[in-house]
Amino acid sequence: MPAAQFLPCCAIVLLVLSKLTLAQYEHLGYPPGYGDQEIQLRLAGDKRKHNEGRVEVFYNGEWGTVCDDDFTIHAAQVVCRELGYLEAVSWSPSSKYGKGEGPIWFDNLHCTGKEKTLSLCPSNGIGVSDCKHSEDVGVVCSDKRIPGFKFVNTLPNHVENLDIQVEDARIRPILSSYRKRIPVTEGYVEVKDGGKWKQICNTEWTQFNSRVICGMFGFPGERKYNARVYKKPTYWDFAVNCTGNEAHLSNCKLGRAAELKTNGTCAEGLPVVVSCVPGRAFAPASMTGFRKAFKQEPLVRLRGGAIVGEGRVEVLKNGEWGTICDDNWNLLSATVVCRELGFGTAKEALSGGRLGQGMGPVHMNEVECSGFEKSVTECFFNKESVGCSHEEDAAVRCNIPAMGFQERLRLSGGHNPYEGRVEVMVERNGSLVWGTVCSEGWGTMEAMVVCRQLGLGFASNAFQETWYWPGAVSADPVAMSGVRCSGTEMSLSQCLHHGAHLSCAKGGGRNAAGCSVSAPDLVLNPQVVEQTTYMEDRPMFMLQCAYEENCLSSTSGQVPANSYRRLLRFSSQIHNNGQSDFRPKASRNSWVWHDCHRHYHSMEVFTLYDLFTLNGTKVAEGHKASFCLEDSECDEGIEKRYECANFGEQGITVGCWDTYRHDIDCQWIDITELKPGDYIFQVVINPNYEVPESDYTNNILKCRCRYDGHRVWMYSCHNGGSLSTETEQAFPGLLNNQVTHR
Repeated sequence: MPAAQFLPCCAIVLLVLSKLTLAQYEHLGYPPGYGDQEIQLRLAGDKRKHNEGRVEVFYNGEWGTVCDDDFTIHAAQVVCRELGYLEAVSWSPSSKYGKGEGPIWFDNLHCTGKEKTLSLCPSNGIGVSDCKHSEDVGVVCSDKRIPGFKFVNTLPNHVENLDIQVEDARIRPILSSYRKRIPVTEGYVEVKDGGKWKQICNTEWTQFNSRVICGMFGFPGERKYNARVYKKPTYWDFAVNCTGNEAHLSNCKLGRAAELKTNGTCAEGLPVVVSCVPGRAFAPASMTGFRKAFKQEPLVRLRGGAIVGEGRVEVLKNGEWGTICDDNWNLLSATVVCRELGFGTAKEALSGGRLGQGMGPVHMNEVECSGFEKSVTECFFNKESVGCSHEEDAAVRCNIPAMGFQERLRLSGGHNPYEGRVEVMVERNGSLVWGTVCSEGWGTMEAMVVCRQLGLGFASNAFQETWYWPGAVSADPVAMSGVRCSGTEMSLSQCLHHGAHLSCAKGGGRNAAGCSVSAPDLVLNPQVVEQTTYMEDRPMFMLQCAYEENCLSSTSGQVPANSYRRLLRFSSQIHNNGQSDFRPKASRNSWVWHDCHRHYHSMEVFTLYDLFTLNGTKVAEGHKASFCLEDSECDEGIEKRYECANFGEQGITVGCWDTYRHDIDCQWIDITELKPGDYIFQVVINPNYEVPESDYTNNILKCRCRYDGHRVWMYSCHNGGSLSTETEQAFPGLLNNQVTHR
């Protein structure tokens, strides 16, 4: 065939193929020419982080949703990668993130996971669905972004509510005074788009935008800065539109396209600069004025969290700490809590007692915040908490500033990242070197701080001699000694220590730590103590086993066998409100057999019982070895796991409690020589911190006790940390007898 005739023939064939290509969409319900159409995705909905939510699609000028019928992790993969995330973690049916509005654009999606956009996945056809919004699908994407991801806005500028999707964001310090400061609080706001860092033009920048940026980097507020010292750089293509209550830049909406000059500079403005105000825990020592403003006791606190900035939310009301019910709990309310406590915005709003269950009242329910309140106590809430239990306690995880703590500590030689010899980075002769920590005094509290500093959760073990974890040979010399931690510090360097003048009598540091993402939390039931207290006179000849186990006062050794001892008896009901089982530190092969009582002690000192005068002087004492750690009873739906019979495993399961009845040996204080009067009764569980817990403050129980020589009364019993500081100070002797570390 001649070339002149061949070309028209090919053109006809190509035209037919083109029409057939477009026609393949028409039988699926797509309009003619659908192959030329574009869609845009976003994540929306309630109680979500920036990388999760209800899948929403913008098409034909309107936002709509996706039905969960036939939806799979492959479809979730396409959604997440189209939004710039590395991969999908999971997906959720049945409108987990709330019901959407508008059309249901996709139904019965069948994706392979390799499609570049959701519109290329086979489906019933766009807009063809028999679903309701109760079937709206949601996805959870990984935190990590696709390296080099380029955000492309395929929609007109007038389209609202399009989420910002960029590879990364940062505050880059420019002034020398801020480059040296940790944390970085001032500098250019830069977004990483297409693998390149770019500044944002400040033409439409507002204070609300700065508030969001500071919040996502862990700062509760923003402040003014000196604009004259900053230069003009390279700009991003878009403006940013935040309302101020978003938790993350990704929750803000895309503004208009930036008007840039031919040389790439901002047409009417300068690059965006933010200057953030750090919370008091992260403020430099020189910022004393900021610290003084927080002398008043806060109305909100976090409990049960493994690291700084996370925990169960507790509020103070009428002098008593209580929890918040998780009904309607979301990121807006969680962010108010985080900012109030000196952190940034909330990363997560947790429900269902995820960070442990509290004790005492539930003070707030159905909390609704605008995001601009100074305190969560200013938010609207339902004062009635009918139907709420501590299984519904609300919690938060907050954004905190990057302090660089993790770079100055490491666990070396362990079998996994959660264990190993503790090695610290210190400055020696102008150089940064790695070294070990002196073993003397090393214990659970120090290991707790190590795990917190590394972001690895709670301590599970603290070892002083660890020859089976050799660590790095170059780090063998001792670099830190005299370490004493209270357990609340953010880094090991904040604990008391010897500084540059090392002193390690034993020589060498073989300390190690094991970390765990969860921990138990033992709490005594104060009502049980009040209701079961009584007095008994018991003959000495019936107390021989108790005498052998040192459960009587020291004077009992000089009295005849037919004499009597006066005992203050009571029951202890010890709940495990944490997130993992309470297990004794000692392994079963090292438990001690007590022939007199015919049982094994897994912990020689499990509880301490003491009586103090009102000025804090101890006048009587008792102690309780762990006769038998087991599950006496459990909450509904939880099975008992530990039973002491037949040399069984010992422990207390999460959601269960161990009851030491008033009528068993050593469940008393010997008050034979006690004079009549008013006293403070105190019980301390796990007093030597042998077993790591998420919260030690509630291991103490205190009561008022009155003894007239014939009768005894126990009243006003409460757990440590359950009352306000003012109320506890009004409780005589309460602060004088606090348990101290070692």
